[in-house]
Amino acid sequence: MTTIDVHELTKEYGPTRAVDGLTFGARPCRVTGFLGPNGAGKSTTLRLVLGLDRPTSGTATVGGRPYGELAQPLRHVGALLDATAVHPARTARDHLLALAHSNRIPAARVGEVLEDAGLAAVARRRVRTFSLGMRQRLGIAAALLGDPPVLMLDEPSNGLDPEGIIWLRQLLRRLAGEGRTVLISSHLMNETAMTADHLVVLGRGRLLADTPMDAFLAARARPRVRLRTTEPERLRAALARKGFDAVQKADARLTVDGARAEEIGAIAAHEGLTILELTDEQATLEDAYLSLTAGVTEFATPPAGSAEED
Repeated sequence: MTTIDVHELTKEYGPTRAVDGLTFGARPCRVTGFLGPNGAGKSTTLRLVLGLDRPTSGTATVGGRPYGELAQPLRHVGALLDATAVHPARTARDHLLALAHSNRIPAARVGEVLEDAGLAAVARRRVRTFSLGMRQRLGIAAALLGDPPVLMLDEPSNGLDPEGIIWLRQLLRRLAGEGRTVLISSHLMNETAMTADHLVVLGRGRLLADTPMDAFLAARARPRVRLRTTEPERLRAALARKGFDAVQKADARLTVDGARAEEIGAIAAHEGLTILELTDEQATLEDAYLSLTAGVTEFATPPAGSAEED
């Protein structure tokens, strides 16, 4: 089985501990979202897995072996850390041909990944003429070049337009469906929620969560109901008698925290009230993530009105 395994991984830069005793695994057949605030240690961890930095202690392996021991590594691991790390005078095709030759990958594979990445029409253009989104697609094409069982992508949607983001989402789901291990680091909560099956969350170099997506949302998001009625004040009074606080919104809807639709519906039915809308609000990954990382964010904007006085 091809997995990414990190065990008691620590990396220190002088007095700074960027990664602190980190243990987690990324498994085949699923997309693992790798989340954390700026400075949490995500990029450092990826570099340690790929052998670009040496750990202070602990291990990081792919398929049970350190990355540096892999022969023809592009056939084992496809990685994208920096889409701009391409010689600007090379064409997209020549860039991929050089990578293919160094890993004994057939040249025909270059055309395949250029086609998959939507770059076939610009394959002979120099990379210096590419937009950020095009460079991102080229970086993803390079990661796919060796048809690897493991993919590690850092902010893969950076610079992509809406069509590109949809393409990437479908690609990642397809790769996981083929049995590959897919690890993606991202700051885009909505995209991660739509793509990832599993989450690994870091804060200040330490593991905060390693859990399936649905379990993460269920554990950290409080239920909430949104509703409309023909008699809002009467319903608010009825709910208050049952211990629920209904808050009136500007659009005439009511929201009730800590409740579920079936509870509110039963109270309204008992009171003979007409309900025009009754919906359980879905927990968002963004809300759950922020509640978990609130105390470990290195760079945070203070709440409105909290500026210090002179």
